[in-house]
Amino acid sequence: MTKFKSASIAESISNAIRGIKLAISSQRNFRIELFIAVIVVLIALFLKFSITDLSLLILMITIVLVCEIINSVIEFTLDAVYKNNYSKLVEMAKDMSAGMVLIVAIISCLFGILLFGKYVINLF
Repeated sequence: MTKFKSASIAESISNAIRGIKLAISSQRNFRIELFIAVIVVLIALFLKFSITDLSLLILMITIVLVCEIINSVIEFTLDAVYKNNYSKLVEMAKDMSAGMVLIVAIISCLFGILLFGKYVINLF
């Protein structure tokens, strides 16, 4: 595909799926977060989360996973542009990118505590 030719929808979807597979196969943190996400959703289903609470939970999970992919893209891009040479600016950009993921992960954990709290309390 040239930069002037539009990809078909099927080709675009295929490329996106390949990107997700790449994230799963190459990014340990993404695999960990995806595994935790599956467990959390299964527990939410077991606790019979309302559709609203389940939707909010899935939204937060999606935000974490998307930020993890954005972080990886930033790291790959900087490594390619700077040919893996050290640069203080690259280090700062990578650290801030990782910080973005950490902030979102912490907030999503707090969000999860709030969501799960009322369901766990109702068990007792």
